[in-house]
Amino acid sequence: MATKRPGLKVAIVHDWLVSGGAEQVVLALHQMFPNAPIYTSYSTDEWRTKLDNKVITGMLQHLPFSTLRKFIPFLRIWWFLRLKFDGYDLVISSSGAEAKGIRVPKGTVHINYCHAPTHYYWSRYDEYMAHPGFGFFDPLARLGLRVLVGPLRSWDLQAAKRPDVMIANSTHIQRSIKKYYGRESSVIFPPVDIERFAQTGGTQRDGYVVAGRQTPYKRIDLAVQAATRLNVALKVIGRGSDHARLASMAGPSVTFLEHVSDAEMPKYFAGAKAFLFPGLDDFGIVAVEALAAGTPVIAYQAGGSLDYVEPHKTGIFFDEQTVDALCGALEEFEHASFDSTYIRQYAERFTPDMFTQKLTKLIKNVL
Repeated sequence: MATKRPGLKVAIVHDWLVSGGAEQVVLALHQMFPNAPIYTSYSTDEWRTKLDNKVITGMLQHLPFSTLRKFIPFLRIWWFLRLKFDGYDLVISSSGAEAKGIRVPKGTVHINYCHAPTHYYWSRYDEYMAHPGFGFFDPLARLGLRVLVGPLRSWDLQAAKRPDVMIANSTHIQRSIKKYYGRESSVIFPPVDIERFAQTGGTQRDGYVVAGRQTPYKRIDLAVQAATRLNVALKVIGRGSDHARLASMAGPSVTFLEHVSDAEMPKYFAGAKAFLFPGLDDFGIVAVEALAAGTPVIAYQAGGSLDYVEPHKTGIFFDEQTVDALCGALEEFEHASFDSTYIRQYAERFTPDMFTQKLTKLIKNVL
């Protein structure tokens, strides 16, 4: 295993440690390399504890406003470029933003695990312009992004040239890396806590479920409107800036659950007939968690879902992000049958052990 190579000195770098699937990759890397420091622009106390206090931050950690820390990318660029990696044999950056742009000395190998080419410069620039997420300061954010996107894209392109090897978290992101960065990459799926969701057998299934951060690009609005139109039961798990809008369009068959704990999540997934996944996601760990619970996924036919939805085996696709298309998929689902045991077994290809085995093999080949 890569962690047992004598004298191998490793560092881990990540954009920020707050929440989400990208942080699960950092946790898996930490388990592979428990002595490696983890450099990041910002970390919550929860993630410092999860990562055994190996997290190293700097001045961005102490900025008074989270908006400054999170949404002004040139501050993160400045911070990551100041990091020094003298004496390290291997640096692994886990990044969907600026962390991949670190500089390492000659003789140090830099492997980048790419969650996506930076969204707000490339594939989701228009979405960020429409919904910057700054509330009262949205007009200022739009102006700043419009003015700075040119030089920031140029920097991002140069940053993407620095890693010796790039890994994509899905075949969708592999294509995006080629499209935006002109680079080849290997695909290693992110680790999913399959075991936690697989231990929920025997639950009576009723209605549908959707879960995730309630932001416009997740397209949870499609799920809410389709369930309302068809008058089918839907549980909407999560919170976010889009919550009030979603609640305003929901009919009586839709229930919002804002405060579901990690411990409770498996029972909601296992108790649903299907998990709805209407957004275009880079990978979509939450959908694979549903598969681990034996629950089929009804997904928009694009993005990460192409790697784990097998039509009429692990789920059903709809090919347009419209309410009509999702309603058609829901009606199709009601006349289909699925094998929960097969779905659970299918999900096992996304375990943390599979992630570790594939990454270890790649590291050995590179070194």
